[in-house]
Amino acid sequence: MLKSKLFYLFVAVFVLASCSGKRQQNRIDADGLNGTIQLSGAFALYPMAVKWAEEFKKMHPNVTIDISGGGAGKGMTDALAGVVDIGMVSREVYPEEINNGAFPVAVVKDAVVPTINTRNPEYDHIIKVGLTKDRARRLWDKQYNTWGDVLGSPSAVPVHVFTRSDACGAAETFASWFDEKQEDLKAIAVFGDPGVAAAVQKDPVSIGYNNIAYVYDQNTKRPFEGLAVMPIDVNEDGEITEDEYFYNTSGELIEAIKDGRFPSPPARDLYLVTKGKPEDPVVVAFLEYVLTDGQQYAGETGYIGLPAEQLTEEIKKFK
Repeated sequence: MLKSKLFYLFVAVFVLASCSGKRQQNRIDADGLNGTIQLSGAFALYPMAVKWAEEFKKMHPNVTIDISGGGAGKGMTDALAGVVDIGMVSREVYPEEINNGAFPVAVVKDAVVPTINTRNPEYDHIIKVGLTKDRARRLWDKQYNTWGDVLGSPSAVPVHVFTRSDACGAAETFASWFDEKQEDLKAIAVFGDPGVAAAVQKDPVSIGYNNIAYVYDQNTKRPFEGLAVMPIDVNEDGEITEDEYFYNTSGELIEAIKDGRFPSPPARDLYLVTKGKPEDPVVVAFLEYVLTDGQQYAGETGYIGLPAEQLTEEIKKFK
């Protein structure tokens, strides 16, 4: 019996030692980088992180990169708890998180856009009128019951509003556009970016919000079947003018974000966050790659690369 207890105690100690030593196993060998990086967090950054990982591993085949979604809140929590090496965060990093050791590095920019179904009976009218901050606030406060309420028309077509159930940067950023917070959004709650996109695709009279990567196909650069962006009425004059409509392709939208025609928020920087200044050579090499050669993949993946000056400042943070 004693031998059995000692055996299990030995196994437990071995497992704990193995887990606590994971980061020490990352190193630079004669053959190059060797080790594992774990990332979790924002769905907004997931497609971009996957692309970076694929390209980075081509140069460093002895590095393994594990990536999981779950929302910006999970990414921040996991990073600060040391569960992962890097958290993916799609919102501004809060002062209290900085005080707890969060070390954010801005890596790309994207945007959250209101999404509708192309089969909506009021689709043509919706595209002409667009969405203002006040309409958005009222939609996500359950003040509108029909699309007629939204559009100021006699339409009795009901409106179904979706939001995110997980703590996420998309919801926080979208809500901040009309001076609210995620917890203020009253709507049908769905988990994750893919969940909201799928819900809107299935419901012709619905409206939600998504990150660009979950609205536009990376190959065609056009919205996924059944999805469309409800244009933002930037000047709030009650109609979408030609210079306010740039949603046919992800390329058009990206250019509008770059030159400021699309407002910030809901455009925003995206972050990779570590607990404290990164020292692991594999993590440092990955972050440096993301801010240099990795920027070339931003456009094709549906993101906006950062300006050269900002990239230089981000690298200086940890180099």
